[in-house]
Amino acid sequence: MDLRVALIGYGTGGSVFHAPLIAAVPGMRLAAVVTGDPGRRKAVRERYPEAEVFDSADRLWSAPEGYDLVVVAAPNRQHVPLARAALTSGVPVVVDKPVAASAADARSLAALSAVRGLPVFPFHNRRWDGDYRTARRLVGSGALGDVQRFESRFERWRPEVRRGWKESTDPLDAGGILFDLGSHLVDQAITLFGRPGGVYAEADTRRPGAAAADDVFVALSHPGGQRSHLWMSATAAHLGPRFRILGSRASYTVSGMDGQEEQLRGGRTPRDPGYGIAPPESYGLLGTPGEQAPEPTAPGAYHDFYAGVARTLRDGAPPPVALADAITGLEVIEAAVRSAREGVVAALGDQ
Repeated sequence: MDLRVALIGYGTGGSVFHAPLIAAVPGMRLAAVVTGDPGRRKAVRERYPEAEVFDSADRLWSAPEGYDLVVVAAPNRQHVPLARAALTSGVPVVVDKPVAASAADARSLAALSAVRGLPVFPFHNRRWDGDYRTARRLVGSGALGDVQRFESRFERWRPEVRRGWKESTDPLDAGGILFDLGSHLVDQAITLFGRPGGVYAEADTRRPGAAAADDVFVALSHPGGQRSHLWMSATAAHLGPRFRILGSRASYTVSGMDGQEEQLRGGRTPRDPGYGIAPPESYGLLGTPGEQAPEPTAPGAYHDFYAGVARTLRDGAPPPVALADAITGLEVIEAAVRSAREGVVAALGDQ
């Protein structure tokens, strides 16, 4: 029997990422979508005619036995209240990043998850970027030797401010580029090298009319001696490499962005031939100066997140992303905010 999934939110997160990924995983069925926008309700009915469409999540909580999983893709300030409602109703939940606006709120969600005996799955899909999968393989195999520095960038050229909650400075909105793009960069770094002991950050608001930081640098010191240097910006008139990883034996450098988001925005799904495949001209370079060679990029596979969710729910397998990892990521982000405000290296401390 298919796992019946209810999706809350049909903006970019819901329509571009969650809905098509859920629909692409065998054994999962998009059973319901919640959106209050009439245009989005019409779009759901056209693309997923088998799914029920509701204008309020209350319709889900009135009959929770009809669903095996709830996915929260609403604005950030609604993540924790909606996730708590799902758990209280007896339904496991996927929560888009960031899981919460603070580490404390995320820990409270973890406590409720433990009490209810139901999993919370943070949606950190960028672990399944093709270039990151390649980087993770090279680091894990020792092909680079001992990694000394991990450089990672999400840079954009968006000089005009786009109004909305992502530009908010209200802490409950978890707005700004550090929560938005930084959630991905921090998660990738801690997945590779573990919980950092120290966090240093610089945060600036560059664009006229912007209120939240839009140009941020974060440096992490990891327990194995590696350093992660993370850049996120909406004001980059020249884009740096996506990854540059320097090791004692070799380096890996790759530019450009993983193509899955562009494919999903264009209507392609993981069921289509060629989905997630990077062209050879976009491959990164592996080696040392004068002796570098193209390194094929692993296929991107965002749908593997939901395949992992299905294995957890059906077979009790470990979750594809642990909630503890998301809490660590939020602790790093909060330490970065302190560092940028005070001009110091913020000690993260042990869990």
